[in-house]
Amino acid sequence: MSAIANITVFDGQATPVSHLFIAESVSREGKNIVTATYKEAVAGVPDYAQGRLTLKRTRLPSGVMRSSVRVDLPVMESVSGQNTAGYTAAPKVAYTDSVEVVSYAHERSVISGRRSARQMALNVSGNVSTSVAAATGGPVPELIDTLIVPT
Repeated sequence: MSAIANITVFDGQATPVSHLFIAESVSREGKNIVTATYKEAVAGVPDYAQGRLTLKRTRLPSGVMRSSVRVDLPVMESVSGQNTAGYTAAPKVAYTDSVEVVSYAHERSVISGRRSARQMALNVSGNVSTSVAAATGGPVPELIDTLIVPT
């Protein structure tokens, strides 16, 4: 099994910025659910407002494996001004942008089929119309293709 490690991801902004998701924990719920969680550690941002990344594998009662990757990016409200007593309220999370990618794999499926389905979904979502080699390493390909969760 792969060891849980930090993950660096670039955002899709005009000037790309890297985001470091620090390995936070791995938990097991019985023998059917394994969850690996990561969070950003941006200085000056409260813990509840840090970006989060979650990798989760669940064996459903049917034997099908459900693998999910979820990114949650909280957006802080902007604080403006102070009251007549000079108090400025602490900023809070205004909302959270979230994306979750879910894969279902029959217990008889094979790595090459899961990898093809994952890559085709990525190509469609990125409007990629040329040949692209599928990534075979890293936490998401390992989760979806080989059904291995970092531990």
